[in-house]
Amino acid sequence: MSNAIVFPGQGSQVVGMGKALAEEFSVARAVFAEVDDALGEKLSAIMWDGPIETLTLTANTQPALMAASLAAMRVLESEAGLDLARDAAFVAGHSLGEYSSLAAAGSLSIADSARLLRLRGTAMQAATPVGTGAMAAILGLDFDQVCAVAQEAAEGQICDIANDNAPGQVVVSGDAAAVERACVIAKREGASRAIMLTVSAPFHSSLIGAAAEAMAEALEGVDMRAPKVPLVANVTARPVIDPVEIKSLLVKQVTGTVRWRECVSFMAEAGVTRLVEVGTGKVLSGLTKRIARQVASTNVGTPADVASFAAADPVA
Repeated sequence: MSNAIVFPGQGSQVVGMGKALAEEFSVARAVFAEVDDALGEKLSAIMWDGPIETLTLTANTQPALMAASLAAMRVLESEAGLDLARDAAFVAGHSLGEYSSLAAAGSLSIADSARLLRLRGTAMQAATPVGTGAMAAILGLDFDQVCAVAQEAAEGQICDIANDNAPGQVVVSGDAAAVERACVIAKREGASRAIMLTVSAPFHSSLIGAAAEAMAEALEGVDMRAPKVPLVANVTARPVIDPVEIKSLLVKQVTGTVRWRECVSFMAEAGVTRLVEVGTGKVLSGLTKRIARQVASTNVGTPADVASFAAADPVA
């Protein structure tokens, strides 16, 4: 079985995530301690005790999801014998999940990942005044149809494709009025639903170029090594191992499209037969079923998940 290890993005957060792993496994506790130390605050307390309103602040959500993913990854390594270099063909992550995948693959330290994601969340939030940008999920139209919708909706404003998540699930992002027009046009064109999302900024749109600039400056000063296995990058849907190129792609990813449908399709065509979603939730596992039915998917985020994974001979 050929594995790819993938990591979730924003929207998967829940109060209590990672707590059971920390209670049972010292390697998980060490990850949360490292993140807390890197940020100079008890992010773990917010993760485990809430409130959800504080956890869902972008500057908290991004490092928190990475921490939960890396805690689960370390437990998989110690308890299930997972060896990324031996047992996986690729790593990938949805948006902020790319930082989780790079930390898991030894390209970034956990501490650097936490600091970068805190900065990323803060910069993305600060890039536009609250309320001026928006995002919407368009369901039931294919990618090219949504591209046409976004182009028509722009009317001189910004309406970009933020996420190509799966067939029939594409997210647009940009000026609030343009995104609202896109919802109307999408329904006219036959979309089954067009849903305005509850987000704090127009992520993955050209409106947040200032955040990309901030990340470029931050990444320049970070030690990045080649990952143990190739990263399938969001913005190219192709594998990359060169640290200089990875840094460039991470900058482009801030304003670029997350091409998740193509990432999964590429991995399937490259021979991957199972995607293992490491961290909180089952969002990516659900998308995999819609993108590549022939690829098995499983998620690992709790002690019970780790036990099941180990029992199923994960390195077969």
